[in-house]
Amino acid sequence: MNLFREIFKRLVGMSVVVVIATFLLSCLMWLLPGDPASLLAPSAPAGAIEVIRKQVGLDRGVFGYYWQWLSGMLTGDFGKYYLGGGTREVTEVILRTLPVSIQLIVYAQVVALTFSIPLGLISAYKENSKFDRIVSNVLFTMVSFPGFALALILSLIFAVQLGWVDPIGYISPTENLGQHFKLMILPVASLAVGLTSSYTRLLRTDVIATLKEDYVTMAASKGISNTRVLFKHVFRPSSTTLLTSAALNMGGLIGGTIIIETIFVIPGIGYEIFYSIGARQVIAMQTLIALVSFAYVFFNTSIDLITTIIDPRTRERRV
Repeated sequence: MNLFREIFKRLVGMSVVVVIATFLLSCLMWLLPGDPASLLAPSAPAGAIEVIRKQVGLDRGVFGYYWQWLSGMLTGDFGKYYLGGGTREVTEVILRTLPVSIQLIVYAQVVALTFSIPLGLISAYKENSKFDRIVSNVLFTMVSFPGFALALILSLIFAVQLGWVDPIGYISPTENLGQHFKLMILPVASLAVGLTSSYTRLLRTDVIATLKEDYVTMAASKGISNTRVLFKHVFRPSSTTLLTSAALNMGGLIGGTIIIETIFVIPGIGYEIFYSIGARQVIAMQTLIALVSFAYVFFNTSIDLITTIIDPRTRERRV
């Protein structure tokens, strides 16, 4: 298997998807009623609007505008916000908001994996037992709650009624670590509950199949403890689907946090996308959506490498 060729093919394919998605977004802007330049800066005088139109390439048609935006992206010019009679660099916004979203996503992933790995292993090992049925029913109930609905329910119970945590806000861990984690409890739980349900069911299915393999039966017949069999001989080959799903969710959650960050007023990139849509800042919105798409490229490629290292059988399937 030529690993580098495979990575290159995936990068090219995903780049094409990013280009198509952002170009369609450009086309949608031109379909909106009114002048696109006036939408970007509704309070600017006529002379300033003409300057903006030339700066962003709106005077060159949809193809000319898109090419100017794309070439700017490739050279590090991520565009500007045109609000309040002034401008603001999108790069500054990304540098400020992306770390906040990454914190939220990483916390949610860590919590979800911490609960789903032992639950998935034990449920599979005790297939059709009372424990397995209880866990399966609870997980089925958990996954039926949309993230935004769970966020509102948790906020109502633990923040409004019980007053255990603050309902909204964000504090950097460098300012106050304890208050930071206290404010992140509800947003993380809102994201982690659905992930835990999905990861546990995926791992349970794979572990059940792996437990039927001959080498697992042989390991158990040698008197190896059940714990060692599960974690050394079963978990590693069964974790491929779990890792793939976790990696895909890392990219997808950047966009999926829009509602959660909005509900809890967390100044992350999801909240910024929501703000850009409301303010009709299409240039900033294109850049942020492109960033989310590029996240898929990074995590998809990374999981290919990790999967190849963890499970050598994938190398044979790609030859």
